[in-house]
Amino acid sequence: MGPMRVWMGILVACVASPVIADEPPSYRAGAESFASDMAMRHGFDRDEVATLLARASYSQAIVDAMRRPYEGKPWHQYRSIFLTRARIRGGVSFWRANRELLERARATFGIPPEIIVAVIGVETGYGANLGHHRVIDALTTLGFSYPERSDFFRKELEELLLLSREESIDPLTIKGSYAGAVGLSQFIPSSYRAYAVDFDRDGRRDLWGSAADAIGSVGSYLQQHGWRAGEPVALEAELTRALPKEILPAEKIPEQPDRSLGTLRAAGISTSENLPASTRVTLLRLDAPDPEYWLGLENFYVITRYNHSNLYAMAVYQLGGEIRAALAAEDAGQRARAQ
Repeated sequence: MGPMRVWMGILVACVASPVIADEPPSYRAGAESFASDMAMRHGFDRDEVATLLARASYSQAIVDAMRRPYEGKPWHQYRSIFLTRARIRGGVSFWRANRELLERARATFGIPPEIIVAVIGVETGYGANLGHHRVIDALTTLGFSYPERSDFFRKELEELLLLSREESIDPLTIKGSYAGAVGLSQFIPSSYRAYAVDFDRDGRRDLWGSAADAIGSVGSYLQQHGWRAGEPVALEAELTRALPKEILPAEKIPEQPDRSLGTLRAAGISTSENLPASTRVTLLRLDAPDPEYWLGLENFYVITRYNHSNLYAMAVYQLGGEIRAALAAEDAGQRARAQ
């Protein structure tokens, strides 16, 4: 049975659900126009899409969550969420269990294992928390009744239905984050379609049940967004004098590296790394009781393409470093005891 027939069979089995009391009028109106668009643009049966959407539910809790993201916190609070002993230990265990896959991902995509492990650790705690929202509820709620970003999420709903048709996935059973991200790697549907890979070579791209596919897909995503193999991610920086007015550090909003390291050195910013003066960097200021200054390089910016936040990229970078150091210390201890 082909993917289209499987998907259509799923829809035929759907039964309309009652309207939820707190639904805004935009929610059902958006569903009606969306069903027509999917028929016109992608050859779906309009009535089947309408039947599917009748089973979706508006969620005010999802809208509320969108308006208070983790990335709204100051750095010292944000960091404490992700750089914990438990998450570091979990990263070491995940690395040990998937060492061969991580090395293959490094060889294939050029991404260091600690970065891939840290992304999966930040996103889902190595698969412990894949999200509890039905993705169709999240994307219909945000696509039809969240004006701030409705176009984006309506597009992701379109991508979800295309993904479900291509991969023979029941769109009513997929669970994920409040923003509609799914799997160990928390890919939104458009990223799933564009960047997920079948890294275990079983004929499916399974980001829920296959650590191999999740590892390969994170590697694929970062590579295709411009990762520079062998280059550093970020450097600690120190201000030796007050910054000139024309040099404003970035805080939470990512900026592509646009200043030369030489220019910042001349402005009184020092680092311990002796990189060429022509190296392009972004000066970062992280909010803490004692503000931290860092230089983000191109690979740091690439991590922000996964989640458009400097806090997110720094958490991934620092968690990856802690996991790498903990694994090396354990390995060294094991070698010492074996002697």
